[in-house]
Amino acid sequence: MEKLSKKEFIMVSLMLFSLFFGAGNLIFPPMAGKMSGTNMLLVMMFFSITAVVLPVLGVIAVAKSKGLENLASRVNKVFATVFTVLIYLSIGPLLGIPRAGSVPFEMAVAPYLPETFSNKIALLIYTLVFFGIAYWLSLNPNKLVERMGKILTPALLVLIVFLFGASFFKEMPSFTAPIGEYSKNPAVSGFLDGYNTMDAVAALNFGFVIYLTISKFNISDDRKILSIATKSGILAGSILM
Repeated sequence: MEKLSKKEFIMVSLMLFSLFFGAGNLIFPPMAGKMSGTNMLLVMMFFSITAVVLPVLGVIAVAKSKGLENLASRVNKVFATVFTVLIYLSIGPLLGIPRAGSVPFEMAVAPYLPETFSNKIALLIYTLVFFGIAYWLSLNPNKLVERMGKILTPALLVLIVFLFGASFFKEMPSFTAPIGEYSKNPAVSGFLDGYNTMDAVAALNFGFVIYLTISKFNISDDRKILSIATKSGILAGSILM
């Protein structure tokens, strides 16, 4: 088979979206919206450049090069090695992993703990369970599309829609004057906030994941893999937007 069915294509796209949508996507857009006030549209426009457009382009570029190291090797081999290691450290133990564990804990667990219960012990227990499940999901890469495309991503989208819908039943404040840098340099502030989601950095890893995932469907033609990766990236980016 040299092409994906519509169902498979949607599952791959949803998997890519779920890879993109992380803790940073929950933190920075609401914060930027509140702080930017009447400058919100301008801030969000530049936010989307680094939080959506660059990640999609990164996935396409890495998929075309069949890996980040191959892409970075166009500079030179030493740069490729150092750059690749730094990217994996950034989206892994240095920044990505701590944020992925601490944000859901602080939002969904910590507020409901008894005052007498230690936050540190609770965080340790939560972290072990959270990353234990993540490790289990990663043990079988061949099932990532099915698990993330069929189960995790639809559940995530339902929760996002529910959260968005619930906000309309709360008293919404009117737009206020921008605060701090959102008043002085709204475009730059939005651009930097979008980069802080780390999707542009993570995309340099996700591109190869998507390349391997598509090739698992018995597609060997690199041009067709790139075409599917491009379309999946655009669909995932549209949902992310």
